[in-house]
Amino acid sequence: MSELVLINVSGRDKPGLTSEITGIMARFDVRILDIGQAVIHDHLTWGILAEIPEENNAPQVFKELLFRIHELDLQVRFEPITEEAYGEWVQGKGRGRYVVTLMARDITADQIARVSSITAQHGLNIDNIARLSGRTSLERSDRIACVEFSVRGTPQDLESLRSDFLHIATDLNVDIAFQEDSIYRRNRRLVVFDMDSTLIEAEVIDELAAEAGVGHKVAEITERAMKGELDFSQSFRERVALLEGMEESVLERVAERLKLTEGAERLITTLRNLGYRTAILSGGFTYFARHLQQRLNIDYVYANDLEIENGRVTGEVAGRIVDGQRKAELLEQIADEERIRLEQVIAVGDGANDLPMLSKAGLGVAFRAKPLVKESARHSISTLGLDAILYLLGYRESDRAPDLVAMNREQ
Repeated sequence: MSELVLINVSGRDKPGLTSEITGIMARFDVRILDIGQAVIHDHLTWGILAEIPEENNAPQVFKELLFRIHELDLQVRFEPITEEAYGEWVQGKGRGRYVVTLMARDITADQIARVSSITAQHGLNIDNIARLSGRTSLERSDRIACVEFSVRGTPQDLESLRSDFLHIATDLNVDIAFQEDSIYRRNRRLVVFDMDSTLIEAEVIDELAAEAGVGHKVAEITERAMKGELDFSQSFRERVALLEGMEESVLERVAERLKLTEGAERLITTLRNLGYRTAILSGGFTYFARHLQQRLNIDYVYANDLEIENGRVTGEVAGRIVDGQRKAELLEQIADEERIRLEQVIAVGDGANDLPMLSKAGLGVAFRAKPLVKESARHSISTLGLDAILYLLGYRESDRAPDLVAMNREQ
């Protein structure tokens, strides 16, 4: 008759520990049922759930392990596991698997406590916690931190769970994403972006309006439209009409001073290195979207064509306006052309007119969005830069290719 035992080892990490310990087990034909290891600041925590085939061999296995582990200056604990307890553990594999991603400039004990409390309240058990961000410097002011929780269980009310996470995210000034840990999470293939206040920090139409001397009027309409208080297409035509007579040369001047959003260049460079397709779906203007396309090497661009005659803006837009519904349609169109499932699409935007495409994509992210949009979207990022989206894909800083590291240092 076999014996089941959980073996926990801890202490200073050093090369060859796994080989040493499992080598002893191998001499007794021990079967490994589960294994896990974590190293934090060179301190090892290592566990094996083992089946010793002959119960009479167990004392000798424990003796040899205890002797060698003591020589290695480590601590060990043996815990017998009943067949009933093991059977319950095996049955648990059918429960839902989810990932909770906590992102902030700094991770605090209070944040971890609040997140883990909510998971417990909703019947989720934490299987694993991993740091995705790089090692944190004590001196740098531009720190970013990300911790990922792998959880398992069957929450009764997903909307209530998401609401609880949103509440503490606002309260603690952090970002919290909750996703099903499905095959699609690890196999996204297309990312579509809004442009204004997403890929770039400005609203281009406000910049043009300032040049035309109608900045206050246009900004007021823009703000109401982004909050969802006005129909986007109607408000867009009203704003463009205010630009009538502006010289075409202003467009180039504005384009040259547009500033990319924090993390935008790193995100898109990384995505392209990983084989993703990218697109800009903008309610802004094609002129500026093309400018960004060349700068960032974007695959697709869809935006609005600002009419220009005799070197001046006419105050009209040619063709169908790219509003919220059009963005959702274009997302589906590109995915279909690329033969990519909607579950494999990521959509990123900040305004109410982005909500249709955010809901259509497998992963919709409201980025530094207005309250209405943040509450309506399934995921949001407000405290970090655009490259924090990589963490939602399970990307680790240690995954970065050498060329990307060099690029970041140069910046």
